Amino acid sequence: MQMRSLSQELSSTSYPGRGIILGKSSDGKNFVIAYFIMGRSENSRNRVFELTEDGIVTKAFDESKMLDPSLIIYPPVRAINGMTIVTNGDQTNTIYEYLKSGKTFEEALRTRTFEPDAPNYTPRISGIVDPKNDRILMSILKAEGGNPDTTLRFFYEYNSVQNGTGYYIHTYKADGNPLPSFEGDPVKVSVGNDIDSFTEEIWNSLDADNKISLFTRFISADTNDTVTRIINKNK
Repeated sequence: MQMRSLSQELSSTSYPGRGIILGKSSDGKNFVIAYFIMGRSENSRNRVFELTEDGIVTKAFDESKMLDPSLIIYPPVRAINGMTIVTNGDQTNTIYEYLKSGKTFEEALRTRTFEPDAPNYTPRISGIVDPKNDRILMSILKAEGGNPDTTLRFFYEYNSVQNGTGYYIHTYKADGNPLPSFEGDPVKVSVGNDIDSFTEEIWNSLDADNKISLFTRFISADTNDTVTRIINKNK
């Protein structure tokens, strides 16, 4: 798989929707996480990321303008047993509970499907960073050709990720009505060493009108210590 420029890949469409990037810094010292959200409607744009004890949650920026929280308020990031879960929906909690009970990422996601937001049927994208075992897991659940009668479940496992390599998956191939789902495997993208440069590159590459919030985290491969950044368009 050819390595692509992170900034070029992010800026290649005005509406990738929600996106996950998981990888390893170019010096190999840190595992790297990024999660961003975008929005077209007032309801979707009325959000911020907020830190929690084990990750982050999405929250309404202005509670008085929140119309329907069902698919936009959730915990995108949670940590358990040295692993960090990143998803674009409440399947974060499903994965968390399955891992807690000794089950697997794949078992958890086989109980879930795409989002019930016809006619888009937004894919559920998920990932895990597992520094102890030097691996990254990713998944996408989507409707086959926009047909809600069939769920396609794709799982990816990356062991001993090469330094400077990230894997990027997002919900939509491009803007549209209905929105076309992401196609293919996670895209291999270049990742640097510095969390602030990484965060700035992502934020500056996303469409200015549609981007809402960005979370990034570096996790030490040796100690599991974390450094986190959050950018919210709403302040």
